[in-house]
Amino acid sequence: MSTDSHTSRPVLRPLIERFGFPHLLAMTLVLVAATILLGVAAKATGSGLACEQNWPLCDAGPYNLFPSNLPSFYEWFHRFVAMFAGVAIIGTAVAAVRLPNIDTRVAALVVAGMILTPVQVVLGRETVTQYTMDILSLHFWTAVLIFVLFVVATVRVWAPRLTAGYVTGALALGAVSLPFHVALSPLVIGDITTYRPSLQMAQYGVTLALLAAVIVAGMIGRRRFESARLTGLLSGTAALALLVVFVGRRAVMTYSPLLDDLYIAAAGLLLVSFLAGIWLTRVTPSEATDTRSP
Repeated sequence: MSTDSHTSRPVLRPLIERFGFPHLLAMTLVLVAATILLGVAAKATGSGLACEQNWPLCDAGPYNLFPSNLPSFYEWFHRFVAMFAGVAIIGTAVAAVRLPNIDTRVAALVVAGMILTPVQVVLGRETVTQYTMDILSLHFWTAVLIFVLFVVATVRVWAPRLTAGYVTGALALGAVSLPFHVALSPLVIGDITTYRPSLQMAQYGVTLALLAAVIVAGMIGRRRFESARLTGLLSGTAALALLVVFVGRRAVMTYSPLLDDLYIAAAGLLLVSFLAGIWLTRVTPSEATDTRSP
């Protein structure tokens, strides 16, 4: 009987070899986004309070597998997905450091995300055991920072495959998302109906879409276009998007008329910036080849 070679090879190739690092990174980004949105759902429904300051277990029986009611299920499911996101973040960071062909800047970004992950876990525990607005805000913004780090890393990895059309598409996504961000805010929706958990999840989903859109547009725009006017506009668009997200969040938390006015003004400027960017990408010649780093 032959003792040839096939027995020396593993039957199942490792995940990183089967799908590649770019796909692993994209999958991790999706899990991070899902964790954020489920966290919003848990907060909006007061589900963390259903656990009566118990962490990491709640009221879900052995190994937390049987939530006793719907609020407990929200919190349990949030923690369940967050566990997988944490494992994926660590795995992606280890792969980025160990694989020889990964850009050191990408590795630095995902390692930074990995370092922030235990901080985020501790803050998540504190939202259950203490539930103060300051801790809740820190928990949210740390999650957003991890999301941004992974978006930037993902765009860097996928950048050679992203053409100038993706810049226009990202700006169009931002232009479409922004009116929904305003319409779903308490400033507008509060005059029509209550700010229900489903509406809060929808607005924060739009928030993540806005952040991803300006990051893709800015990074790929610098890579594909040489126009200083366009790249400057894209940088300003990113700054405006951050202002809209920050002020929008503060307006939700404090219900300040001044913040409401600033939010509407910033959102109006951002929409003009998105539309101007779309026009410029259509009239500005793009690079036929791509040799620069984003």
